[in-house]
Amino acid sequence: MKKDVTTTQAKPKSAKARTTKATVTKTKAKPKPKKAEWNLRLYVAGQTPKSMTAFANLKKICEQHLPDRYSIEVIDLTKQPQLAQKDQIMALPTLVRKLPEPIKRVIGDLSNVERVMVGMDLEAVK
Repeated sequence: MKKDVTTTQAKPKSAKARTTKATVTKTKAKPKPKKAEWNLRLYVAGQTPKSMTAFANLKKICEQHLPDRYSIEVIDLTKQPQLAQKDQIMALPTLVRKLPEPIKRVIGDLSNVERVMVGMDLEAVK
């Protein structure tokens, strides 16, 4: 039995096709989000005016002195009272600097910026 065999030859590429350079698409790598260098915890008791003031003041201080380098964790002790013992919270609101070490604490509504700056060692960051 005879088989029909067909062969095809590839067409030679034109000179233009052979000399074209491969185009490489460059994509910019997305910048990795910076890991927060300053890890802050603000202990509050509900949404009282003093707690809200403390958070607003803390946010303002961080934006001014630690832009893109901080994280704030607000812990409401009316919902999670067991967390007070871990950081030895005696008064509210209390700001605790977890990182960078050593751990530091500032009590109050954080309206005294100078006191917060000294208490958190923010003067050294400048």
